[in-house]
Amino acid sequence: MVKFSDIKGFVFDLDGVITDTSTFHSQAWHQVADKVGVNWDAELADALKGISRMDSLNLILKRDNRENDFSDDEKVQLATEKNDNYLKLVNQMTPANILPGVEDFLIDLSDKGYLLSLASASKNSPLVLKHLGLGHFFSKSVDPATLKKGKPDPEIFRRGAELLDLDPSQCIGVEDAAAGVQAINSAGEVSIGIGDPKVLASADINFVDTTKLNLGNIAKAMG
Repeated sequence: MVKFSDIKGFVFDLDGVITDTSTFHSQAWHQVADKVGVNWDAELADALKGISRMDSLNLILKRDNRENDFSDDEKVQLATEKNDNYLKLVNQMTPANILPGVEDFLIDLSDKGYLLSLASASKNSPLVLKHLGLGHFFSKSVDPATLKKGKPDPEIFRRGAELLDLDPSQCIGVEDAAAGVQAINSAGEVSIGIGDPKVLASADINFVDTTKLNLGNIAKAMG
């Protein structure tokens, strides 16, 4: 078992951990689903959390067995349309959109010498961080365009550790989605799940929300 004293770095997801743009994603994907005539519901919205743009689109189309009804070019056009709608919402973000306690946690991590990287499937994460005023914490960020597989594959979290020149066992990954927690575990990192403990049952450590996310609570949970 990894000891808290072995931890040197933290690899963060973005949505649901640092800020919550899931409602923006849902609004934008809902518009696409309406356009292609796919029934939208909470279950579908939930299934899209933490996965890439094209994987999300294919999930929507698969809902009504429509994944073969569109050419690759048409799929790219739909995904681009979704992203344009999403960016209109993102551009209205401010530091007020940082989840409670997260900025203090990042400051504490930096002050104590922990290394930080971002492992988000979102290609828009640099823009989101800029609007939040948190870009300076994440000079190391995994480029999702370079990945061969999305979450729950561990590639993105392994890459997050590599960017910090750390072994995965020296890192804690922070996620809010079940697919993300699975990716952290498969990467060999300690997993923190933010949210419903039933949904995130495979997380090594669980906090119901970000207000509990601090070094004291993590050290306590790791024994």
